[in-house]
Formats: sequence, structure tokens, C-alpha cells
Amino acid sequence: MPIPTTHVGSLPRGDELAQLLLARDHGQEVDNEHFERVVQAAIDHAVQKQVEAGVGVMSDGELGKVGYATYITERLEGFGGHVDRTPAKDLADFPELRKKLSAIMGSQEFVRAACIGPVKLRTLEPCLADIRRFKSAIEQHGGGGRGFMNAASPGLVTAFQPNKHYPTHEAYLADLVEAMRPEYEAIVAAGFDLQLDCPDLAMAAHTGFQNLSETEFAARAWQNVEALNAATRNIPSEKMRMHICWGNYEGPHHCDIALEKVIGPILAARPSTILFEAANPRHEHEWEIWQDAKLADDKILAPGLIDSCSNYVEHPELIRQRLERYVGFMGADRVLASTDCGFGTFANYGKIDPAVTWMKLAALREGAERLAHPPVR
Repeated sequence: MPIPTTHVGSLPRGDELAQLLLARDHGQEVDNEHFERVVQAAIDHAVQKQVEAGVGVMSDGELGKVGYATYITERLEGFGGHVDRTPAKDLADFPELRKKLSAIMGSQEFVRAACIGPVKLRTLEPCLADIRRFKSAIEQHGGGGRGFMNAASPGLVTAFQPNKHYPTHEAYLADLVEAMRPEYEAIVAAGFDLQLDCPDLAMAAHTGFQNLSETEFAARAWQNVEALNAATRNIPSEKMRMHICWGNYEGPHHCDIALEKVIGPILAARPSTILFEAANPRHEHEWEIWQDAKLADDKILAPGLIDSCSNYVEHPELIRQRLERYVGFMGADRVLASTDCGFGTFANYGKIDPAVTWMKLAALREGAERLAHPPVR
């Protein structure tokens, strides 16, 4: 049997949907019935394309959200204003490169709010709407495939929405645990796997928390994992996945924190499946860290075998070779074939052509099949 394929979650949004999401994000009036039709059609299409590409564990593409990390401001109280983006540490000394990347990927037009008051749940309705749309799409077009849905981890929220209210990071996390728990539990109650997005355990070392030393950042990662574990205490570990990444952009990444410095908190998190970057040329070599790590028996690795920053379509044989490394020390029953990161992390932002996304996912499927059934040479 070929190893199942999946991806990190977000998929490209069409222009019409992206503009509607950004308008809502900026507080503009949007016709709700029209918005619903556009979002549902986009999710239906995304599910169909995932089935055609052979994706075994699929998502709604996060197509009802403006972005994977900032969507929470329409669901939780305590956020407001706009905080100017601080350049990633690896890009700070390269202003011309930043201009080029912006021209290629688009400008980040979404609102970057801050935490300015007590955080608590305002409404669960947007989450329930996401669930309703995905259920409809997967029942009609999913071909019997499994589904997962993304949610921001408590630590990710703190990395994107800086604290301007609480006396400590721990106090901010404590309220986020209670505020986010209903969303996590609703996704699992609906029959989907929950994916916790956790770039706060790696990428944030050179973005949102770049003012911390590596030692201080590692301590913060432990705090964030403790919050994640508390927020998901009612959910079985096998119903959860978590995604770790160093940033879905084509920068030098020479300031990335090394995996071995954060592997402890990553392995202490409750989700059984870990998705991580393994095609990223700054981190592909870290398969040896995973090989040497003391993984609990219930852990499943989902290495990224295709790059989400490039329109190159990886050859299936390269995918097979990358996948074979992990199967060699984990066993075929404890590996999923995945992607480095999402293909549409924010509305109107990203360089991957939508048609290329489906080609990449089809190549991922073929690479997994080659491992199970090598082609005749």
C-alpha cells in the first residue's frame, strides 16, 4: 500500500474570494449570501482537485479565512488596532530582496492586530461555518477521503498578535487556552482531525520573537507547548496533528533556529502527528535529527517532501528518495507524505500558481506510489 499523502492545509484563493476576505478583514460591508456562495464554491473545487491529485488526508484549504494566524480576531475579543510588520531577521539587512519578494508574492494586506484587552471567545459561528462548508464539500466531492482542519495554536496567536495588555506571556497564554479550546473541540466533534499550526516553535525565533535569545526562545517554546497541551486536554492525541515551520518565504533563512534546539518542546506536544519542513534546503539535512530523536511509539512523522516556495514541480523520484529516508527509521506505518508549508497562507499573498499546486500534490502521490511499487528500470 502506498504511504498516504496530505499537505499542511492552506490552498490558493481565487482573486474574487481573496478580495472578499480582505474586505471583511478591514471591516468593510460584504454581502453575506454572496460571500457564502463564493467560499462554498472554492472549497468544493479545492476538495475535487485534492481528490484528483490523490491526496488521502485533505483539508478545506482554509479558504474561509483571511490567513492561518490572524483569522482569530473575528472570533475572539481582546484584539484591535494594527501593528506594522517587523521584517524577518534574515531579511532585515536585505531591503532590495524584500522589495523583490513583495513584488513576487504580493503585499500582506491583512490586518495585524495586537492584544489590547482580555481575550475571550466572542463567537464560534465562523468555525462552525467552516465545518459546515467542509462537510458539504467532502460528502459530495471527497471520494471517501479523510479530512483535517487547521486552527492556530495559542502560541501562534501570541507570535502574530503581540501582547499589549497582559503582564506576562504566561497570562496571555492562559486566556488563549480557554478562548481557543471550543474551536479545537468543535473540529474534532465534527469528525475531522485537528491540525494545530505551530510556527511559534520555530519560525517565530526570527520573526515575532526575534528579540529573544535562543535560550529565551526555547523557554518560550516550552511555555507555548504547555498551553497547547492544556487547550487540547480533552482531545485524543491520535486525532491531532501539529505543523512546525521556519517560514513560507524565499529568504536566506540563515537566522533560522536549528531543529535540535527546539526538538524537546516539539516532542512534548500532545498531537501524535508532526508535520515539518524537510524539502526546505536550510532544513532538509535535519532528517538525521529526527532519526536520532527519542520518539514516543505513538508519534507519526509527516515530512514535507515538496517545497511550497517554488513553482518547480518536484520529480516523483526525488520525492521517493526523500520519503525513503523517513520510512527507513520510522517504518511505513508511521509516516505520512506531506508538504513543507501551506500554498495560500494569507489571502492575496504567495507565489505558487494554483494550477502548479495541484501538479505538485499529484507528484507527491506518484512519489509515494513509487516507494510502494518501484518503476521498472
